[in-house]
Amino acid sequence: MKEFIILGVVTFFSLVTYYLVEPYAHHVMHPHVDSKHFAYADLPALEKVGNAEDGANTFMAGGCIGCHNVESIGMMTGMDALASAQAFGGVNPPDLSNAGTIYDEKFLADLIRNPAHATMVEHKFSDVKPHPMPPFYGAGGDMDQEVADIVAYLKSIAKPAEEITPAMAYNNACGRCHSLKYEGWTQMGEKPNFKYKKDELRYDANVLEYQEGVTKYMGKLPPDLSMYYKSRGAHFIETFIEDPQTHLAGTAMPRVGVTADSAEKIVEHLADSADTKRVERESIAKNVMIYLLIFTIFAYLWKRQVWKELH
Repeated sequence: MKEFIILGVVTFFSLVTYYLVEPYAHHVMHPHVDSKHFAYADLPALEKVGNAEDGANTFMAGGCIGCHNVESIGMMTGMDALASAQAFGGVNPPDLSNAGTIYDEKFLADLIRNPAHATMVEHKFSDVKPHPMPPFYGAGGDMDQEVADIVAYLKSIAKPAEEITPAMAYNNACGRCHSLKYEGWTQMGEKPNFKYKKDELRYDANVLEYQEGVTKYMGKLPPDLSMYYKSRGAHFIETFIEDPQTHLAGTAMPRVGVTADSAEKIVEHLADSADTKRVERESIAKNVMIYLLIFTIFAYLWKRQVWKELH
């Protein structure tokens, strides 16, 4: 009985120490922010029902293809990531092949109309320093209808949600500013395996040049996110993606406007990056705990047998 009392005392103080060092300190440094479930209540709902066929024509007329690749339908700007970033403000504009699935439709509509407002970085841009993405001023018809048509078109060419992998969601929404060192991901994309060292050095130099552009655009180089899942946790990452201003008022990081499903996949990708053996480890955790329980029982019975003459 005495042993169990000692074990209980040691366990109690160990848990208190852990709580003060980790959960409590983390809570003090990072106040809890409630999720708004990616409803984007500050953005207006689409008032018109979009027509994908009309949207395809408006998409072309609006000049979207001049900045954005749409690889799924073979429309490419012809520029690599570095050249594209240098031409359009420091960050490579995203490929829009799956934008209609990865991003919320209200966000897409507002992004088309007013990019700085949709991404919540109006404090950073002005008439003197406009947002790199120009607003859509219409193609001569009903503006609301034209925006709804473009959104409908983007949704029509995108893969369904179940076909969007965690890596695809992360790469499109986050991977043009944030690297993932342990996944071999740079802001310019996945780093190739080079046969010659000189080619690798040339690629690394291009990445550094890309990072310089991102730094000028953002004010500082966005951090590598390889270990963010471990250091921040799923809830922090989700709410930061949803509205960066709630965690860091005045930050230059834009709201990316992803759906709840896409955010979940982004977090999953970051979890995999932070712990490449996570799924395998979790799958055997139950068996390990059962083993430890059985071992503890036999160890206690063995101790009773060995020391019974002394009690």
